[in-house]
Amino acid sequence: MGNDMRKLKVGIVGCGKISGAYMNKATFFDSYEIVACADLDMDRARAQAAEFKIAKACTVEELIADREIDLVVNLTIPIAHADICLKALNAGKHVYVEKPLAITREEGKQIVDTARAKGLLAGCAPDTFLGGGVQTSIKLIDDGWIGEPNAATAFMIGRGHENWHPAPEFYYKAGGGPMFDMGPYYLTALVALLGPIRAVTGMTRITFPERTILSQPLAGQKIVVDVPTHVSGLMEFHSGAIGTIITSFDAFGGSELPRIEIYGSEGTLSVPDPNTFGGPVRIRRKDAKEWTELPLTHGFTENGRGLGVADMAHAVLSGRKHRPSAELAYHVLEAMHGFHDASDSRRHYEMTSTVERPAPLPLGLSARALD
Repeated sequence: MGNDMRKLKVGIVGCGKISGAYMNKATFFDSYEIVACADLDMDRARAQAAEFKIAKACTVEELIADREIDLVVNLTIPIAHADICLKALNAGKHVYVEKPLAITREEGKQIVDTARAKGLLAGCAPDTFLGGGVQTSIKLIDDGWIGEPNAATAFMIGRGHENWHPAPEFYYKAGGGPMFDMGPYYLTALVALLGPIRAVTGMTRITFPERTILSQPLAGQKIVVDVPTHVSGLMEFHSGAIGTIITSFDAFGGSELPRIEIYGSEGTLSVPDPNTFGGPVRIRRKDAKEWTELPLTHGFTENGRGLGVADMAHAVLSGRKHRPSAELAYHVLEAMHGFHDASDSRRHYEMTSTVERPAPLPLGLSARALD
């Protein structure tokens, strides 16, 4: 982005654990600057403002009403995502929200429809698919390195957040669980790699109805689990490729499965962890005896947050489409519900939404611009 373009004024709602990752990276990009932050806990908002040199700490209501702010970054817990997004949109502000887009499909669609009706942009995490690892993988597929993609696998298997998170209960309530918490990283990457999903099916279970918090400061407290903690899903992509995904909080001994693999007519591509921005990217062509790690073709490889906000802010300023769109997030949200619906009904779920595959990032971008 040229220096002649102004920066969008951004306000952050929600000053919890993830907010520091956004605030820490904000000065890296040219398309926006954080001018205010808000939280239900004003002491927490003031602390974040002081630590990251943000000019204003205020209430949520004050931030949304602030005429200086162009774009609201919504980092609240999932149950509050739709409420804050809709309030921001109705106040005439663009909005970018942490994943998932909303708890229900109805709320997610309301966000998409409200933004469109008001001529505003709505975006949603994750933005990790814009990082060098997944973008390199996209280029390899588009350039034919593995031929025609015909199948994919994705695995996120671990033991759950009560082992490390300071307040993990919401991960086991509506809007939580391994699919709604971690599924967006994997599904967003798969759609960026292979295009939209046509139909899904799945099976789910609650393996442990009660969990004990092991992390401080709530160690020893019990959590009643309301959502499935092991979700196995199948996907049919519009391209014809078949995908398998497993997300689980029930693997207390961990896993050695790969994060994402794409299988093609000419070889296999190993895609890096979609919860990170970097590599490694590895490939094995059909006649090769060993895997080869390839250099990354794209930048933005350091972990952090803000890349998606920067892309959307640049889209506001330049008039192009933004990549981490609410439409993309809604498609992912519908697929996640589809896995659960299919398990409950013991039937396939036909997707009602589709989405354009996000435009790949061009080669040679500067560290700050997202043209």
